Amino acid sequence: DSIGAYLSYNFDTPTEVELKIGISYVSIENARKNLEQETENRSFSDIYQQTASQWNELLSKIKVEGGTKDDKTVFYTALYHTLIHPSILNDVNGEFPAMGNRQTRKTKGTRYTVFSLWDTYRNLHSLMSLVYPKQQLDMVNSMLDIYDESGWLPKWELNATETTTMVGDPAGIVIADTYLRGIRNFDVEKGYGAMVKSADQLADNPLRPGIKNYLEKGYLTTSNGGSVSTTQEYNISDFAIAQLAKALGKTADVDRFSKRSISYRKLYDKDFKLLRPRNDDGSWHKPFDPMAGANFTENIGFIEGNSWQYSFMVSHDVGGLMKLMGGKKSFTDQLQTVFDNDHFDMANEPDMGYPYLFNYVKGEEWRTQKTVNELRKTYFKNSPDGLPGNDDTGVMSAWIIYSMMGFYPISPADPMYTLTTPLFDKITISLDPTYYKNPTLTIEKEGRGELREILLNGKKHQGFFIEHAELVNGQALKFINQ
Repeated sequence: DSIGAYLSYNFDTPTEVELKIGISYVSIENARKNLEQETENRSFSDIYQQTASQWNELLSKIKVEGGTKDDKTVFYTALYHTLIHPSILNDVNGEFPAMGNRQTRKTKGTRYTVFSLWDTYRNLHSLMSLVYPKQQLDMVNSMLDIYDESGWLPKWELNATETTTMVGDPAGIVIADTYLRGIRNFDVEKGYGAMVKSADQLADNPLRPGIKNYLEKGYLTTSNGGSVSTTQEYNISDFAIAQLAKALGKTADVDRFSKRSISYRKLYDKDFKLLRPRNDDGSWHKPFDPMAGANFTENIGFIEGNSWQYSFMVSHDVGGLMKLMGGKKSFTDQLQTVFDNDHFDMANEPDMGYPYLFNYVKGEEWRTQKTVNELRKTYFKNSPDGLPGNDDTGVMSAWIIYSMMGFYPISPADPMYTLTTPLFDKITISLDPTYYKNPTLTIEKEGRGELREILLNGKKHQGFFIEHAELVNGQALKFINQ
């Protein structure tokens, strides 16, 4: 618990002390091997220069032009943050501690750790799939290896240990999203089987507590912690299973899991126009305060948030939510209330997609452009308070990267993006030729006023959504502003 070292020496003249440290999660012998192979006879300056060169190569996958110096600092700092976690667990010889029992295993590839999946399934992994697909593939394979070792996909894995932090069943969402974006050289049938196992197994299910309640009623009740939030998370996971089932030709599962994915509707209270927890007998929980749970305080029904910050977290069923709310105008008004009355929380995940939901209502897309721009200026700055709280292993950074580039993966496990005006005049993304036929994707902005037209490869693009395949197979996306 208390390991350290000290040295005492009489330095008569100013000098430098250079210290090298080797670390391993397996053994002292491996720590020494890591130290020898990774530092060899190189000095601090040598390693610094090599590391700077490696980071520059990674960060140069996206090149931006225009904007201010601060804008570029915010962008590249965010891109740097997204590449810190998940991080490499294995030693230089491939050895790592296996999930749970920590027995030494060996990988021929890269074994990752720090899977903060409740956070990262929303946007970080789709960014990896687009810009760093090799690393994303290694992450998916790491999750499948964890399944082999423990019998379950990870929920919130840290150093080969399952913390079971947060709620939901998020790993399958990442697996489905990765496959649907065209990264398919992994054992997808194993992944699909793992996803269905956690979705169906009633007894001793560490990924879906309360699953019996969920399957019988369609929702969790107040006897389960965070009942509304957890129901929504299970819905999104079931949607991901349905999407992957469709791609794999498993037609019976498409229907079964599609129906399960919209059961949040049973928690919609038309009087409040919000989601509300129900008791075991089906009655509404009383008293109900839609604001309870703000600022991370505990409340009945929601995890790290309140009803305002969760009720629109159904991006896989926006049309269904609109109908529940009474149509497009009522939906738009209620969503705008979130921002007008300061219910929005930029520092947490459940509502981070809210600004982009206006794009689902024709004629209201300007609200997305206005809101995203305001949030960017308010919360992301080149200053000590330049992040809206915890970066959550790169998720807040992924949000601002996408928002500065002009597109966002609004619905996990649905390989499409919704669009807004980019900040920079030109963005060039280098694409991995293993997965994408075009070497680069270029995004340009012309003009500074209201968005007037969007062009893809010089032709007018209809609407404010674009499929992932359509985007990467195109070569030039252009935003024309007045």
